[in-house]
Amino acid sequence: RDWLKLEGGGRQEHHVIEISDAVVVVPITRDDSIVLVGQYRHPNGQTHWELPAGRLQEGEDPAEGARRELLEETGHAAASLQPLPGFYPTNGISAHYAHAFVATGCEEIAEVQLDPAERLVPRCFTRAEVEAHLDAGGFADGFTALTLMYWLRLMG
Repeated sequence: RDWLKLEGGGRQEHHVIEISDAVVVVPITRDDSIVLVGQYRHPNGQTHWELPAGRLQEGEDPAEGARRELLEETGHAAASLQPLPGFYPTNGISAHYAHAFVATGCEEIAEVQLDPAERLVPRCFTRAEVEAHLDAGGFADGFTALTLMYWLRLMG
């Protein structure tokens, strides 16, 4: 909880959430499928199709964090990783920043390695399926929707 000093001498309470930065990855396999994870989200009690994403560990390079999250959540490794524009997903209440990437040439090399509280299942989709779901407003997760839009607009 912060207190902002206003013009005229007044004060206003402002709530700020402090969490570490994150990464989000568009994983594209060698056959041009896109790997999404069906992930249960406790706050809304629903499962959503999302891109692999997660918080960076202290001092971790964003590209390395993206490779780690990709492997942990999907079991895939990328031949190439390219940055996309990043963003502040909750700009009004947090300095939390999301570093976005597209991972190409992805191959499944391991089993998923989930954190104890994670409940997710990876699945491959065609580009047409992902575009149709995005166009229909089917991605409720902001990380996923915005990153897919950047990828399709800039690289697709």
